[in-house]
Amino acid sequence: MTQFVLVAGAWLGAWAWDDVVPELRAAGHGVHPLTLSGIADRQHVPVGPQTHVRDIVGEVERLDLRDVVLVGHSYAGIPVGQAAGRLGERLARVVYVDANVPTDGESFVSTWWQGPERLQAVLDEHQGNWPPLTAAEYDGQGLTDEQISRIAGGSTPQPGATLSDPAVLERPLDELPTTYIKCLLDGDEPNDDAAELLKSEHWQLVEMDTGHWPMFSQPHELARILLRSATR
Repeated sequence: MTQFVLVAGAWLGAWAWDDVVPELRAAGHGVHPLTLSGIADRQHVPVGPQTHVRDIVGEVERLDLRDVVLVGHSYAGIPVGQAAGRLGERLARVVYVDANVPTDGESFVSTWWQGPERLQAVLDEHQGNWPPLTAAEYDGQGLTDEQISRIAGGSTPQPGATLSDPAVLERPLDELPTTYIKCLLDGDEPNDDAAELLKSEHWQLVEMDTGHWPMFSQPHELARILLRSATR
């Protein structure tokens, strides 16, 4: 039985996977959506260096999970990629859902597509936090008004310390069995770091014709992709 550990991106907790979890469980697998420290119902838990990596590794070890498919969406790809290298034989596969991938010594801020200064300025303006997107900023991502309302209404600020935390890789990412899901409404191609890693024989690219939040816009298709990843 595969054990799926699901980690959503910035501003989102375990609840973001509510429409995906039932299909994975109906197929007979263990499913463990995880809220990271400082976010959602854990927003008052303090964060520091490597906190989110420890959250993920600690959950797997606490539950003594084996045959783990570790799933990271968006920002969460950075702690997920680091945690994957620390799970040893517990890990079956990594799945990045339209996600950032970690680079040793770099952070989410330092690799921000608009430049680190731009994102750091936003954090400075909001007492060190990254404010959630407004409803209007979800336009063009394949989401219904109801889905946008759910995401925007459930989001909480992302602690800036989690975004400026440099990655520490204990294993090269290209050695790990990996599926990278690219959501095409958010750009036709993976970012440069992911594109380079996709040259590895251990990495596979899967495309979805939807936006950056497929757990809301296409949860059933996302669940099917995750189930297929568990059989590889």
